[in-house]
Amino acid sequence: MATSFVFSSESVGEGHPDKVADLISDSVLDACLAVDRHSRVACETLVKSNLVVLAGEITIPKIGRRPINQVLNLGRIVRAAIREIGYINDDDVFHADKVFINDYLTSQSPDIAQGVDARKAKGKRTAEQGAGDQGIMFGYACKETRELMPAPIMFAHRLGRELTRLRKSGAVGWLRPDAKSQVSIRYENDRPAEVLNVVISTQHTADVSHAAIEKYLIEKVIRRVLPKRMLTRRTEFLINPTGRFVIGGPQGDTGLTGRKIIVDTYGGWGRHGGGAFSGKDPSKVDRSAAYMGRWVAKNIVAAGLATHAEIQFAYAIGHPKPVSVRVETFGTGSISDEKITRAVNRVFSFKPADIVAQLNLLRPIYCTTTNYGHFGKTGLPWELTNRITALRAALR
Repeated sequence: MATSFVFSSESVGEGHPDKVADLISDSVLDACLAVDRHSRVACETLVKSNLVVLAGEITIPKIGRRPINQVLNLGRIVRAAIREIGYINDDDVFHADKVFINDYLTSQSPDIAQGVDARKAKGKRTAEQGAGDQGIMFGYACKETRELMPAPIMFAHRLGRELTRLRKSGAVGWLRPDAKSQVSIRYENDRPAEVLNVVISTQHTADVSHAAIEKYLIEKVIRRVLPKRMLTRRTEFLINPTGRFVIGGPQGDTGLTGRKIIVDTYGGWGRHGGGAFSGKDPSKVDRSAAYMGRWVAKNIVAAGLATHAEIQFAYAIGHPKPVSVRVETFGTGSISDEKITRAVNRVFSFKPADIVAQLNLLRPIYCTTTNYGHFGKTGLPWELTNRITALRAALR
């Protein structure tokens, strides 16, 4: 029996308040890792109006007991991130050179540190590096796009990236940093068939008309970015549906690190364990294990073992091994899920220390992950399909 349904996913631009907070947190993380690759970082950011608040826990072993701000110029890091986003206009309330910065960063709790450190500690069962927290993580991949990602979220990301390109190139003078995109796709027999509607809300200058914004975004962005075959007579375009979007960014809304976890992953298509990514060093399995899950799932699909693959695994804080690992292919596997799970456990190690080593995560790469999804991008180690041969061999 033929099945038909509609699925929607959204993306947000670099100037969205939550993404501003994410980029600041990841910028602090990268700066810490540049000083000491073994830094422990959990940096949370709040942005509102002309205020930036930093809070969290940071330990940089190489600097000893010296205050973090004696080694890192946090003000320079924060302002550089805001400037990169594009909040540099004279009428911006939230402006790179004018924001007030409050620093409430402290060192990592020694109770957490002893669980993560590769050393013996009273009450800890092993001397191996343990997970930085308990939790469940998911990884996902499918054959819907060239990136092996679900189509709705990838299409939404492509629209957002194009808006940013046009704005930063100076090609469109009325575009401002805050923006959101959303794409709804009708599926037939579990395959993307057509785009039913596209929503774009973008901040703009006060001197441009809604009609001009609508015409430009439909003709110069949507029709150039999305596949022509999927745009039909039924496709509806909703451009700045409120009619006006001049006040945006942290002036119009509060931003917090880690509030866009669905945008960051699979747009709601693959399941999510609930942990955020930005501002966290790779000892935090919320981040590193989610990257690991994407790497595993992508290799499963790329190896031809399934057209849709999801992996779930879970950790206990301080424990060096996952407490569970499970692969689900939703009936698309060429062999049973149980056999794929066994092969995955032979080829990949899910110990936190091994995840860091396999993906080479102790380096300042995290600002490149912040915007337009942490998955589906070239150049990131968890996007490599370099375990295909090993997976196939493990099934013999």
